[in-house]
Amino acid sequence: MKRIAMMSLACMMVFLGMQAQSERHFWLGADISGTTELESRGIRLYNQKGEIRECTALMKEIGLDAVRLRVWVNPRGGFCSKEDVLQMALRAKYYNMAVMVDFHYSDWWADPGKQHLPAAWQYMSFGEVKYQLAEHTRETLQLLKDHGVEVRWVQIGNETTHGFLWPIGRAEDNMKQYAELTDAGYEAAKSVYPETTCIVHLDGGCDLKRYEFIFEGLRNHGARWDMIGMSVYPYWDIEAGLTLNEEETFSRVVDNIKVLKQRYGTDIMITETGFDVRKPKEGKRSLARLIDMARRQTDGICHGVFYWAPELEDGAYWLGAFNNRRPTAIMEAFSEASK
Repeated sequence: MKRIAMMSLACMMVFLGMQAQSERHFWLGADISGTTELESRGIRLYNQKGEIRECTALMKEIGLDAVRLRVWVNPRGGFCSKEDVLQMALRAKYYNMAVMVDFHYSDWWADPGKQHLPAAWQYMSFGEVKYQLAEHTRETLQLLKDHGVEVRWVQIGNETTHGFLWPIGRAEDNMKQYAELTDAGYEAAKSVYPETTCIVHLDGGCDLKRYEFIFEGLRNHGARWDMIGMSVYPYWDIEAGLTLNEEETFSRVVDNIKVLKQRYGTDIMITETGFDVRKPKEGKRSLARLIDMARRQTDGICHGVFYWAPELEDGAYWLGAFNNRRPTAIMEAFSEASK
């Protein structure tokens, strides 16, 4: 009798676990950080019916429920400054969309090939840079909080596959300092939004080795994070010789998500992806497959998929998802996944 009762309890726990997993929200988002800059150039966007739409409103109409916004320290022209990010975040709030803030910790683009110190921090000591990073993080998030914006996720750096704030935070040379800088950002974010999810984001989600290198280093030096962010771009993986085809990229990403959860105990988000806008039907199939695999084949570990700059077109960026200022078939993958 006791054995039967224990078995019943075990079955109930499994059922509840499966139920909780099925009820976990899967986020559909996009990085639309260039919204205000496009507007400043007089560029208008339209829905499929030819009706003018503001970018955030259009993403909501398509079926997305989250936006990702990058912030630079002292950008030329003011775009992606904390004040500019506030304006875009307020639009997301209006449309009841969740907000991810992506700190680049640079005055311009930061990615695996470049992680430049902001000009104002160039001649500072490590301790001074660490202080400035924390202050910049706090000030930006406090500005958003003061205006009633809830920030669900905070990225501590953008695609920090080799660390950030080079040379002092280059992971290959100064892993300890990179870890300390990451933890300073984590602590600053939590001081403003205690419940926010802090993400460490790398590129090449198909390549487990780069994730092991960074997260072993961060863990060994006591840095904290809540979630791992991945970029998943089959085109760049194939170009770099990491995979032979799209299917291999997707398969390895799913496997890596499970391995990373087991090793580091944190869930995953695909915070960037993109497909060839010149082949929209193929792009739609690819995005739909990625969303489906991330949602249904990762045991609930992956929490969502974000498209990078879908509003951009072939002439500006051919891994966007628009043509003639309108969403292509690629974005239908989001519309169908949101139903």
